Amino acid sequence: MERPGAGAINSNECENVSREEEMSEEFEADAMDSLKDMPFATIDIKDDCEITDVPHINLERSKENERISKDQIKKRKKKQKGYQPNYFLSIPITNKEITRGIKILQNAILQQDERLAKAMTSDGSFHVTLLVMQLLNEDEVNLGIGALLELKPFIEEILQGKELILPFQGVDTFGNQVGFVKLAEGHHINLLLEIAEAAKRTFQEKGFMAGENRSFKPHLTFMKLSRTPWLRRKGVKKIDPKFYEKFISHRFGEEMVHRIDLCSMLKKKQSNGYYHCESSIVIGAKNGGEPDDAELLRLSKRLVENAVLKAVQQYLEETQSRGKPANGSSGKARAADRGGADGDQSGRQEAHWTPGLNS
Repeated sequence: MERPGAGAINSNECENVSREEEMSEEFEADAMDSLKDMPFATIDIKDDCEITDVPHINLERSKENERISKDQIKKRKKKQKGYQPNYFLSIPITNKEITRGIKILQNAILQQDERLAKAMTSDGSFHVTLLVMQLLNEDEVNLGIGALLELKPFIEEILQGKELILPFQGVDTFGNQVGFVKLAEGHHINLLLEIAEAAKRTFQEKGFMAGENRSFKPHLTFMKLSRTPWLRRKGVKKIDPKFYEKFISHRFGEEMVHRIDLCSMLKKKQSNGYYHCESSIVIGAKNGGEPDDAELLRLSKRLVENAVLKAVQQYLEETQSRGKPANGSSGKARAADRGGADGDQSGRQEAHWTPGLNS
């Protein structure tokens, strides 16, 4: 029996390597699917972990300063490594013509494979994502609302009083995993890119981790295979292009952008199927230079609730801080009084002690 030469791999080893590669590919596909289950389907999280603003270390800097600088970089890397967006800026799709066209597309696909029903995006959730970000608590959500309000004049400057109309035409996929309706080519895409960049800059200046390094590609998602991971085990691993070939050039309609929402990816959706909305800004023709009444009411309610909550919390903290020494003093006084009373009672008991009665 001949011994395999240097660098050679026998048949058993080849089978093992092949099996390991298949398992690795399936694991990677499952991991990517889990990421695509959120509204930011095209984000490459790895890009957000890169350090793009590391300060230059002066060679003459003292060793202590160098150590501090290295610690700061490590903390920043650790912080960015845990970047998991949970909020996003959304342009809701409200044109009934567009939503009807998407329902027709979805039904056409389901007629060919009804198992994909759970992969479809519901009517109320149709939107275009402008920006994703991470907001860790209610205070940061409030700051995010402030950033959204600050974004409004930048958008008005970009639009110059004109309406932003988004025409949707054609269908495509991201890696045959996420199906979306495309934006038709035109100047509106440049305007949308400018708005997305202004949003990213505004939120990052507030100290939030927001956006991604990949180029922004606006799209309208209508289905995701990541919503149906069990179908992979049944052989459904991609969206077959034949399913939507009749809609490749279909005109779905135009959406006039009049609102941008700050939405949560994780909080319970609204009754109409749309995401939980923290705040909104109204833009375009429906704006009229004044905030929407419903938005003013929602913002006022949130501000009042936060003010009351903080006032109650501050009151409790002050009461506790004042109450501790006061309670201690009063406790000592009560103990002294009780001790004195016990002493008097004991004295009275001793004065009236009779043999045999207290034994």
